[in-house]
Amino acid sequence: MLTDIEIAQHAAMLPIAEIAAKIGVPSDALELYGKYKAKFSEDFLRSVENRKDGKLILVTAINPTPAGEGKTTVSVGLGQAMNKIGKNAVLALREPSLGPVFGIKGGAAGGGYSQVVPMEDINLHFTGDMHALTAANNLLCAVLDNHIQQGNELNIDVRRILIKRCLDMNDRALRNIVIGLGGKINGVPREDSFQITVASEVMAILCLSSDLMNLKKRLGNILVAYRCDGTPVYARDLNVQGAMAVLLKDAVKPNLVQTLENTPVIMHGGPFANIAHGCNSLRATKLALKLADYTITEAGFGSDLGAEKFFDIKCRFGGLKPSCVVLVATIRALKYNGGVPRGELDAENIDALNKGIGNLKKHIENMRSFGLPVVVALNHFATDTDAEIRFIEDFCARMNVPHAFADVFLRGGEGGRELAQIVCRTIEEQDGAAQFAPLYDETLPIREKLAVIAGRIYGADGVDYTTQAEKDIREIEALGADRLPVCVAKTQYSLSDNPALLGRPEHFRITVRSLRLSAGAGFIVALTGDIMTMPGLPKAPAALKIDIDETGRIEGLF
Repeated sequence: MLTDIEIAQHAAMLPIAEIAAKIGVPSDALELYGKYKAKFSEDFLRSVENRKDGKLILVTAINPTPAGEGKTTVSVGLGQAMNKIGKNAVLALREPSLGPVFGIKGGAAGGGYSQVVPMEDINLHFTGDMHALTAANNLLCAVLDNHIQQGNELNIDVRRILIKRCLDMNDRALRNIVIGLGGKINGVPREDSFQITVASEVMAILCLSSDLMNLKKRLGNILVAYRCDGTPVYARDLNVQGAMAVLLKDAVKPNLVQTLENTPVIMHGGPFANIAHGCNSLRATKLALKLADYTITEAGFGSDLGAEKFFDIKCRFGGLKPSCVVLVATIRALKYNGGVPRGELDAENIDALNKGIGNLKKHIENMRSFGLPVVVALNHFATDTDAEIRFIEDFCARMNVPHAFADVFLRGGEGGRELAQIVCRTIEEQDGAAQFAPLYDETLPIREKLAVIAGRIYGADGVDYTTQAEKDIREIEALGADRLPVCVAKTQYSLSDNPALLGRPEHFRITVRSLRLSAGAGFIVALTGDIMTMPGLPKAPAALKIDIDETGRIEGLF
């Protein structure tokens, strides 16, 4: 059996101008990055703003497990299947981060015969967006430290600097550092830290901006520090937002690529859903809605993270109205949630499936709480037994939720025909009946918003706050910035903030250890449990298996 990269390397890609033509985009609207990648011109982006929107489909999943759910694979397969049944569909996906590519999770281009290509380019440097974001973020940090070195006219308190440097790589050694050592010429010594680029506020701003000027304004609104008198310092006080926007002038434009079956894919932005808001850019999604009858997008990790933030942050800011949710699960993952060790998931185990099914049930309930119809997509594995399949079918019937087994990994779009037909039928039947609404009113106090998310989405009994979190809330309230949506940073492995609590945990509380204001992005980040914004590498990182030969052929990239 071929590996993902071998399948991708055998792909019959079309020139990107031909992919663009499929969705009515002229070649002069593209800014080419080689033969198979392009960005859309600003003139074209403005020219389609008044077109009617198509239908928006969100693909999300149960809580991820080591068994794998294949959410991106199903998303890509669904997009390919839509075109096979004669629908005009476009995918709107996130860009991968280099951290997971060389770490443990892998890329974000799908798998098997449901991949986005050119896979190697997408999972590596792509069109340079991640590097531009890293540079813009670190320029802000450099200007801030230089301002302090050159006399500190703003009277910045070096103990209360909020902005962190970033790097698009997993590197735990950079989580907590000391900078400015080596004498006066090297700056003012202080504690500092790094976070991964996809967790940075600059990434969130890129993904929520409407255009370049809106991006520049949001960059200026980044809260970077406090003065010694306790008043806030924003990026605009350092007059650096213009230079940051210059670095991002190309990165703000969405990218166009294709699937193995030449389905158009608009790929742009890539925040993680456990430590950020987990959705591709608003510009990319809105553009896809103008170019296709059906736009398929995804939100990171389980519905308790990416989907909740998609609805409560991205849809709220962008005025988006989704038509349907596709919830991805696997029998293997449900058995894992039922207590089966990873090494024993191939064996039939109805008891474990019965225990783990509560996780799927909770995610279905969560998505329905936003007023949207749900379709369950079971990513099919060869180890799924007839008895286990019947169990899932009976469960979905009792839940009155349509479902389909997708075999898109092995069969591409052909393996997703049934899923595509059910999704289209569900949208047609619900057309006009779906009453989408965010979960909470963003003007509620911070604690009340967190109580709604924790109670209704996670199933928690309540929320506890550390002394630091209480202090952070008071500071955000003092700035008059508490009437913003909340972005919860939480483990992806559990509905709780404890990764060990699998299935559908009960009788637990969420602990918020700190909060920070992302004034430029327009939301408040609440960090829970032990979540970190700079991941580390595993004992045997994927980087150890990646290589290149004398012909330039890459090996080991999945």
